[in-house]
Amino acid sequence: MAAVQPFGYSGQGFSLRGEKGRFVLPPAFRKAVRESSDGRTLCLAKHERWNCLTGFGLSRRAELDAQIDREEERAIRLGLDFDRDLRAMQLYGFIEVPFDDSGRFIMPEHLVELGRLDNGVYFQGAGSFFTLWNPEELYRMGEGWEGAQAACKMLEADAAAKGKKA
Repeated sequence: MAAVQPFGYSGQGFSLRGEKGRFVLPPAFRKAVRESSDGRTLCLAKHERWNCLTGFGLSRRAELDAQIDREEERAIRLGLDFDRDLRAMQLYGFIEVPFDDSGRFIMPEHLVELGRLDNGVYFQGAGSFFTLWNPEELYRMGEGWEGAQAACKMLEADAAAKGKKA
């Protein structure tokens, strides 16, 4: 049996909330999600620790049980509590959202609230997934976030400038 090809998400992007409340998946992420999902299905969920969302393609489902096994083994090794059912609900609780050829998608309202999203979303690649941030939430993050914060500020300013021209 062939191994599932891992899909990686790298880079950054930004989308203003457009007409009809739609956001646009940046081209680099759109291509990886399309290939990962054999179509136009974006998976979205609340990040378990940060005030942001996570996004990925359908192929990541095949990795989730192994991730839970690794996390449980690590917890046992370190003598930490681990709630396998809770972790499974966190990982498998994603929503499948369709997007069009231009990458436009409608964010479910409960995810807008959970991600504390407003008018703009910053996308940050994180390997097997990417994060979707309200810029103000990202700017509150501490040390180690400077690169993402600087990229977000630049992309947010570019998006605002393009929005004024339209």
